[in-house]
Order: sequence, then C-alpha cells, then structure tokens
Amino acid sequence: MSEGDSVGESVHGKPSVVYRFFTRLGQIYQSWLDKSTPYTAVRWVVTLGLSFVYMIRVYLLQGWYIVTYALGIYHLNLFIAFLSPKVDPSLMEDSDDGPSLPTKQNEEFRPFIRRLPEFKFWHAATKGILVAMVCTFFDAFNVPVFWPILVMYFIMLFCITMKRQIKHMIKYRYIPF
Repeated sequence: MSEGDSVGESVHGKPSVVYRFFTRLGQIYQSWLDKSTPYTAVRWVVTLGLSFVYMIRVYLLQGWYIVTYALGIYHLNLFIAFLSPKVDPSLMEDSDDGPSLPTKQNEEFRPFIRRLPEFKFWHAATKGILVAMVCTFFDAFNVPVFWPILVMYFIMLFCITMKRQIKHMIKYRYIPF
C-alpha cells in the first residue's frame, strides 16, 4: 500500500480538502452538541418547536402522510427504548450472572439505567424531525394515502405497545422517571 492510499489522503500524503472540510464540520457539530448538553429544557423546547413547524408544514401542504407516519413510529420506538431498562430483567430472571433490578422491599437499591439515555433520545428525535422536514421538499415522498387509517393504526399501535411496556414495568417493578 502506498503512502497516499489511506482514507482521506491525497496523492501527496496530506489530507484532502474535502476530508478536512467534513472533519472540521463534524468537530463544529460536536462542539455545539457538547455546549447544548446542560440545557435540557431548552433542547426539548427547540425540538417541540421544530415538531410544531413540521406539523404546520404538513397541514398546509396537505400531504406527506407516510413520512409523518414513519416519523411517529420512529419516535414511538425511541420512547419505548427511553422507558426500558438497559438490562432487561426478563432476560436476567434465569441467570444470576449480572445486575438485576430489586424485586423485594429489602433488596439493595439499584438506580434505573435507561437503554436510551435522555440526550441520545433528544438527539435522535430531533434528527428524525429534520429528516422528515427535508423529505417534505421532495414530491417522491408524497405518496397518496387515506390518512385517517394511518392515524387509527398509529393510535392502536401506540396503545398496544404502551400497554405491553406498562405491564413489563409493573411485573419487574421499575419506574423509569
């Protein structure tokens, strides 16, 4: 392998302009994420604002219901991961290899550790809204559907999923909040 064959390097062994540009862009993005970490309420208000702008855009354009449905399913999956413990107690029931949640009053307290931390939940939800917003600029994603069926199906899916999650929380006695 020659000197210029590695990823992101030009023929002369220095990083290419494109590689340096995207590296710098990634550093700036990460810097903004790091600065926003302590401001939980502000982050969520901005995300709710983006969500509101997205909903208004979909309402005014009268379309992109499949994209909105996919965004709803994605947010539901993120929310379930946010409510779930990192180590599923149903898998730990048979073996005593790792930590488990306390099931009796006199057992040792172990803090609830989420499968999806709040910051990653916020970050993924915000990126999902932005991707859905970008999709509304392309007619290829505007698939004609009868939207009330999608709304009813989403409501049914939400109720069934949350019922299963709440039963799991009651059975293994953990509260994610």
